Amino acid sequence: MTTENPRAPAGRYDGKLHGPPAEITDDTTPNPANPWADAETVLRTARVAPSSWDPEAYTVEVVAATETPVARRDSSGPFAEVLTMAALHLGRTGDLPVYDSHRGGTARATIGIVRSMRVEGDRLVAVLRLSQADDAQPIVQRVSEGTIRGVSIGYSVRGWTTSTAADGTRTKRPTAWAVAEISLTPEPADPNARVRSTNGPDATAQSGSLSSNSADDGGHDMPKDTIDEAEITRRKTIRTLCRAAGMGSDFADDLIDSDATETEAKAAIHDAAQTRRAPVIRTAMPQNDDPAVIMQRQSDALAYRMGGGDLTDESRPYAEQSLFDMARDAVQRSGASVRGISRDEILHRAAHGTSDFPLIVSNAAGKTAQAAYQAAESPLKQLCRKQTLRDFKTSTAIKLGEFGELVELPESGEFQATSAGETGESMALKTFGRRVDLSRNLIINDDLGLFGSTVAAIGQAAAQTEATQLVALITDNPTMSDGTAVFDASRGNVAGTAGVPSTTTLSAAREAMRKRTGTDGEMLIDAAPKFLLVDPSLETTAEEILATIQPNTTDAVNVFAGKLTLLVEPRLPEGFWYLFSDPSRLASMRYAYLSGAEGVQIQRREAWDTLGVSFRAYLDWGAGWLDWRGAHRVAES
Repeated sequence: MTTENPRAPAGRYDGKLHGPPAEITDDTTPNPANPWADAETVLRTARVAPSSWDPEAYTVEVVAATETPVARRDSSGPFAEVLTMAALHLGRTGDLPVYDSHRGGTARATIGIVRSMRVEGDRLVAVLRLSQADDAQPIVQRVSEGTIRGVSIGYSVRGWTTSTAADGTRTKRPTAWAVAEISLTPEPADPNARVRSTNGPDATAQSGSLSSNSADDGGHDMPKDTIDEAEITRRKTIRTLCRAAGMGSDFADDLIDSDATETEAKAAIHDAAQTRRAPVIRTAMPQNDDPAVIMQRQSDALAYRMGGGDLTDESRPYAEQSLFDMARDAVQRSGASVRGISRDEILHRAAHGTSDFPLIVSNAAGKTAQAAYQAAESPLKQLCRKQTLRDFKTSTAIKLGEFGELVELPESGEFQATSAGETGESMALKTFGRRVDLSRNLIINDDLGLFGSTVAAIGQAAAQTEATQLVALITDNPTMSDGTAVFDASRGNVAGTAGVPSTTTLSAAREAMRKRTGTDGEMLIDAAPKFLLVDPSLETTAEEILATIQPNTTDAVNVFAGKLTLLVEPRLPEGFWYLFSDPSRLASMRYAYLSGAEGVQIQRREAWDTLGVSFRAYLDWGAGWLDWRGAHRVAES
């Protein structure tokens, strides 16, 4: 078996071996370096031949290892380990210790030495000379009578080679290995040296500690009547220590099976406790020394001073910093010293170096521009379906015609195919932009009011651009893909009777919209109006007709109260008012942004000829018609 003990010293398994394993020596080189300094130490069992016992010399011959594959497991899964005799380095074969079940921590546990080792085909044969000490006689007697037949070796491996068969089975062979010790165990061994712990693959493909030779150890302790009092105390102590540290029983079993001493167990428990996931300590705010956190807070404070955001408690300490202070701090955070440097040089390094000052300013400018942009958004966007496009290619919206009603299936259960008409309206994104400069004088003077106003104007300009495009879609009355204008008498979406919004005109328009049919000219789509769009000249009239009143008679009931949403667009010319359906029910128009760039965008603009920082504001936006059936136009007179 093989287990891992990260505290085991080089050339030892679990700290039990006294001295390095058998060294690889070269008779022509004096004092060679120990090649096993970083070797992996592993154990495996073999068999002893009692018939080879020599009572006069106190020697016995054993088959210490064979090339029989042994099932192991590592982090990559199971594999077969094969100890090839060609890779074995015998080196100093004599005087290696013989232990009682790998218990090499005491003198009593040393029950003999290895006199010699040799390779016979695919087997490693060793001659052991056992001790004649009184406390070793019970073990000697059991070897002589054949009661003890189990042999286990501890060996060091310098490296492995791995091969994978066609069925995925892996085989690992050592590139070089050497025997460190041989132990006699109370377990009987397989004639082919294959008797090892059945649980070996689950806990043994690592290096450094003792393995069990039992047929099915299972990770449990041996019965108390087969171990001495010291061993019982050791196991109790380890389990107590593991429970106190919150370790599971499996961890305690591993320590016990590896013959860890009390001191070694404490060290292992301490190491395991350190590697366990530490609890996450959540604080009210991130650490102030995090550059990303500082940059975010400075951006928020700068946006607040520019009038484009709220000041959080975390950002409040930076609200009193001037632009020059932020530039100097950014240069210092980038690792550059500002001692003895002029203000102009600091500003130059902040604006054109590797500092995050331009990003701080651009983030703040973006917040300010977005706030102004959202405040100035056109109400016409409520009439449209919002989309995002991946590129600037022409986008065609395909609108399938209505399928009509579902039909009853015949007894055979066959579904009938239905054709659908298709119409498509196209549009493409366009880019609109302006430049804004943060000059050297503005930074030194800390004139954020001027800069904030400029940026806010950019945001308002973006909203103005969108509104102008949407108004043009309505007032220009463009030709659609079918060759007919959006509002045309042939479509039935232009009122036959003119007039300002009233119960009469609204009723006629609503009736016309509810009777709209699909592309097949038959299926009613019921495009009920939701929005009433007027120019400022009709705002009061529209409010009056849509206002909720408490009638005294049925004739005074306001039938349109709460039915329509009033939209006033000051850019609309006088002469017409419009009804639009809910875009979630039947969208008449659409607008789109470039994916990932919704709204006005602020970017730093690299420019050598600008003494300060230059930014560019741009908008990737487009709008177009989708379907005329959700819109209705009425002339005022």
